[in-house]
Amino acid sequence: MLDIFRGLKNLVKYVGNPIDCVHTKDIPEDVLNTYCWIQSTYTLKSLFLKKQGVSVPYPGIGNSDGDPADKKHYKYYQWVCFCLFFQAILFYTPRWLWKSWEGGKIHALIMDLDIGICSEAEKKQKKKLLLDYLWENLRYHNWWAYRYYVCELLALINVIGQMFLMNRFFDGEFMTFGLDVIDYMETDQEDRMDPMIYIFPRMTKCTFFKYGSSGEVEKHDAICILPLNVVNEKIYIFLWFWFILLTLLTLLTLIYRVVIIFSPRMRVYLFRMRFRLVRRDAIEIIVRRSKMGDWFLLYLLGENIDTVIFRDVVQDLANRLGHNQHHRVPGLKGEIQDA
Repeated sequence: MLDIFRGLKNLVKYVGNPIDCVHTKDIPEDVLNTYCWIQSTYTLKSLFLKKQGVSVPYPGIGNSDGDPADKKHYKYYQWVCFCLFFQAILFYTPRWLWKSWEGGKIHALIMDLDIGICSEAEKKQKKKLLLDYLWENLRYHNWWAYRYYVCELLALINVIGQMFLMNRFFDGEFMTFGLDVIDYMETDQEDRMDPMIYIFPRMTKCTFFKYGSSGEVEKHDAICILPLNVVNEKIYIFLWFWFILLTLLTLLTLIYRVVIIFSPRMRVYLFRMRFRLVRRDAIEIIVRRSKMGDWFLLYLLGENIDTVIFRDVVQDLANRLGHNQHHRVPGLKGEIQDA
């Protein structure tokens, strides 16, 4: 926790104060900065394409006496840290949900067989316990596996939903943010507008009203510098591309899951490709006589158990299934449950 606070302190040193506004002697500096930070600031849309240093002092900054609809208000910067924290919670939710549903099953079934260095008697006993569990609970793991797939679906819904959330957060500017940045880099310098400055301006305007000495309302126009937007723009351009990558990868994963659910042959092929020590005939027997959830459990066990031990367990399970053609599942009145 101390390291986090030190990191935040160093960040503040790098970017300076969250907001610094050019003020007059009539308005205390802290009052103006606090007001503009809370009340939000704005730029002028029509002035972003003006030439800096010639027509305008900075993109989006100029005389604001024209059309009020030309003003682009920035209200997000006070909430960036809270929004990022909320996003982190949303991303962690599918993992937390799966850990809750999984209940430590894989860890319990492994029984330190991932190490593979133990006495033969101990290894034999643990292999027998694992084999007995798989035999007695065969065809009972479908719902367990489907809950894992539900968590993957939630991950896809989460990342797509966060794209729309960020789009709302930035007044409809985030959905095409990355594409706009790429287009900006490929456009001629004379005709382009930097989308990062448009969404995350370093300099904005703020209007402060107060009573004058005679009771009249006085209008004070201030220019404010937002150093934190130098960091914000880097964070959100990374998040845009990261969200797109996560969306594509998660979508491909879900397509892969659908293929696994409906194609036993694909299960055999994937199992064979991942665990080459296991004989093909053993894999085919297990896939034919079990359900998708059993295959998924075995696949996860194979990734966490010593390869030689896992080969022996799978081979023994296949032998049992081969010698017991009428494997009965308790609780279903002895009905044969072939896949």
